[in-house]
Amino acid sequence: MTTRREVLIGTGAGLTTLGALSLGGARMAAAQPGGNGGMGGGAGSRMPLVDRIVPPGEGLGHKPLVVSTWRHGLPANDAAWKVLADGGRALDAVEAGVRVPEADPEVTSVGYGGRPDREGHVTLDACIMDEHGQAGAVAFLEGIMHPISVARKVMELTPHVMLVGEGARRFAVAQGFPEQDLLTDKARADWQEWLKTSDYRPWTPPTDPKSTSSARPRPSDNHDTISMLAIDGDGNLSGACTTSGLAYKMHGRVGDSPIIGAALFVDNEVGAACATGVGEEVMKTLGSFLIVELMRQGATPQEACEEGIARIRHRHRDGDLSQVQVGYLAIDRHGNVGAYDVQPWFQYAITDAEGDTRLVDANSWLKRK
Repeated sequence: MTTRREVLIGTGAGLTTLGALSLGGARMAAAQPGGNGGMGGGAGSRMPLVDRIVPPGEGLGHKPLVVSTWRHGLPANDAAWKVLADGGRALDAVEAGVRVPEADPEVTSVGYGGRPDREGHVTLDACIMDEHGQAGAVAFLEGIMHPISVARKVMELTPHVMLVGEGARRFAVAQGFPEQDLLTDKARADWQEWLKTSDYRPWTPPTDPKSTSSARPRPSDNHDTISMLAIDGDGNLSGACTTSGLAYKMHGRVGDSPIIGAALFVDNEVGAACATGVGEEVMKTLGSFLIVELMRQGATPQEACEEGIARIRHRHRDGDLSQVQVGYLAIDRHGNVGAYDVQPWFQYAITDAEGDTRLVDANSWLKRK
């Protein structure tokens, strides 16, 4: 028996097919004479898909709730939870949360202490999205420790969604953000060591994060963007994503982290999703937007995350998935959580209504050896 996923992948129809299945005869009726199946207004216009699809049914009501990617999500969640526990807004929580790894020099792929590009520049990308669907982002930003807070200022104080490069830096300085050198001595030493071979690897093979062997690279060596999603006590959602990007990337490279719909998407009626891993793969499938739309059409967060990875698998159906890593994390508006990745060892931190924070191993397409 052919599954719905196989139908979607095989036909390439994607969300259009899902919409047709959900709408059933209503769409056919709209195509009849007088149904005005084309563009334009009037009493006969077909109702937009967003108004016809019923959001997911009631869940267990886990709120407040915060989830984030990777082990550095543990202290980030603690900071976010302080905001939520005091009755604060989810937007304030995710900003406060991801600022923790941004300022931590031991986190080598976010903010201060992040590994530089191949020319020795630490360039930062971030985005943020609130319960109203408002969004802000910065990309290729240098010299500012907290790009997530600059992204929020872009969202709240400008008519734009994204500022990049020198324009983003000037805006940040005008808003009172201090400038500083983000290249730590350790990151500089690592970069200088890398220059001896200039062997660029956008992704390092997965290994057990519990391993203490220095001969085994950590799974977070080169793709541990921090992405965070939260639901506050009022049931509103927000999300944030911030990174220094792939170590030793080409100067000027920007990944998925500042791209709304790729690294992050929030729909307060349905849920939210975020990504980690090799950004180019996420951008080519707009994974976070896809996952949220699948939830709108009835998928659980887990099913939607698995479908997001299935789209990447389909792109590489004639290639080698052992060199691809992407992980997705999602919540619906009721606090149900889903996570899935290509390679094993993707972990996420979760803090629930009990106030307990724990690290969870996500399921993966390729299994652990």
